[in-house]
Amino acid sequence: MPISIENALRDAALLLSENQSPSPKIDASVLLCHVLDKPSSYLYTWSDNLLSEEEERGFNALLARRVNGEPVAYIIGYRDFWSLRLNVEPSTLIPRPDTERLVELALERLPVGEGRVLDLGTGTGAIALSLASERQDIRVVGVDLRPEAVALAARNQQCNAITNAEFLQSSWFDNLAGQTFTMIVSNPPYIDPEDPHLSQGDVRFEPKTALIADEHGLADIRHICQQSPQHLATGGWLLIEHGYDQGDVVRTIFSDAGFCNVETVQDYAGQDRVTLGRCSR
Repeated sequence: MPISIENALRDAALLLSENQSPSPKIDASVLLCHVLDKPSSYLYTWSDNLLSEEEERGFNALLARRVNGEPVAYIIGYRDFWSLRLNVEPSTLIPRPDTERLVELALERLPVGEGRVLDLGTGTGAIALSLASERQDIRVVGVDLRPEAVALAARNQQCNAITNAEFLQSSWFDNLAGQTFTMIVSNPPYIDPEDPHLSQGDVRFEPKTALIADEHGLADIRHICQQSPQHLATGGWLLIEHGYDQGDVVRTIFSDAGFCNVETVQDYAGQDRVTLGRCSR
């Protein structure tokens, strides 16, 4: 018997709730919008419309994947971030809303006029492309160790018609010898390999190499801080996203690397999220 949009959403939200989805109603709406190829407003404007058999089968197939714990972004193949729609793949992290705080802080500190920005560990290209989309006068370079991530970021650049960015394969600074930047930004791996949250929720499906780092999650942050002064113009900024409980130690790492004006800024939930500092040489 055909089911209405309203009833399909209700049943799906209940099913997802029973299977520990943290946002069952939102997940159900996003998945049904994807199946119907309609905006969310359609679901509520036409809630009495009946799903076709093909639509119902498609919706149920996506629900089964979500019940299994697969992230919604991987199921539908994209995630909206900043003002952009970004393709996502299991080879890269899914961009989080908290990372938009890093973009905001970077834009506040970018000087007027031409400049070059480096995004280390670019993944989908979310940070790099957001900055490039807001500042047509700058050039943004995004690097990632994984060739598949570089290809994905380049595809997102093309899909969003952004011309002032480029993406390269590099292990941090290895392929950037002699290059200097106005600003360096990064959302590097910062989770302790022993963190129990790695076996819970959406992160179970995300690449561990993009999540974890040695030294209780601090190894890559330390490396970036130590190497960044060689690639920053005088007075250039370094901004790094990190865990909610790492602010104190990350500020120490910045200071030990010679940065000044070091501070930690909170995310939208009031948790320590981004530490930044200025190159003093």
